[in-house]
Parts: sequence; structure tokens; C-alpha cells
Amino acid sequence: MVASRSEGGRPRTGAGDGLDNPGADSAGVGIAPSCESPVAEATPRLEASGILRYDGAGWTGVRTLPYKTSAEDFAGMTRRILASPEAAAFEVRYFEVDPGGHSSLERHAHIHVVIGYRGRGRVRLGDAVHEVGFGDVVYVAPGDAHQFLNPYGDPFGFLCIVDRDRDRPEPIGG
Repeated sequence: MVASRSEGGRPRTGAGDGLDNPGADSAGVGIAPSCESPVAEATPRLEASGILRYDGAGWTGVRTLPYKTSAEDFAGMTRRILASPEAAAFEVRYFEVDPGGHSSLERHAHIHVVIGYRGRGRVRLGDAVHEVGFGDVVYVAPGDAHQFLNPYGDPFGFLCIVDRDRDRPEPIGG
């Protein structure tokens, strides 16, 4: 493995490790061409080993997307798809909830594993509400009603690992 520096001075691996590919961003991760759907365009191509660099505000080459495009009951949320390799059965996403924001209250047949990454927030699991902070792991079982909330003054961010192929959420309530 050859170490080199990107234009921003960050260490980066070099030729022979899958990072020196055409269409790669400064971190060496291939980005989908703009002719694809907005979600595909915002999803890094991870067919070869590589690194997505976090710069304190987001990941290089990963666009922020709306939480959902439907009119379900949610407020102040965004998402980023960090990894959805074609050969994998999983997807890793990052969600951020603005102060006062919340996800939709929903249930579905697939499992969620959520890891607190930034700030603090709350998760509603059934009728119980729990505090969530950095490093806390939330397991959402199939069929359980759940919602993520941020009643605090700073953003609440979390990583979410789900099945790559999954069912659609069923909204609960109004």
C-alpha cells in the first residue's frame, strides 16, 4: 500500500488498493454519474476497498438527501447513504435530526440497528421513550413502532444499518 496526500493534505492510499479509479473523488471513492437517479448519484460506489473521509460536516462525496420525499409526518431531518455495496446485503445510512425535529412514527418488517453518532436525542420504541447519545446502540425489532426525536438545542445524528432490500415503512397515526 502506498501512502500519499490528497489536495487537502489528508493521508490517502495510492495505486493498487482500489482507490485510484476514474471518477473517484478526492478521497478515492467513486461517485455515481449524474445521469443516474438522485439517490444513486448521492451514493458512493464501494465496489473496491476505500475510505469515505469525514470532514466534520459530512463525508466527502456523499450528498445530503431529504429524509423522505413523501408527505408523512416528520420535520427537520436529512439522510446520507454512506454504503450500499451491490454485493452486500446491508446499507449504512446517516440521519441527522435538527433541534425540534423528528422522524415519522412508523413500523416495518425489517430490523434497524441505530448507533448514536452526534449530540443526543430520543427514540420512541412502542409506548416508551428513551434517551440516546453518542455510542448508544438501538435495536428496532421487526414490527415495532418507532420514532426518533430531537427536543434539544443541537443536532442529533445517528448511523442506521438496515437490509439493502427491505419493505416500505407503514406510517402510524395522523
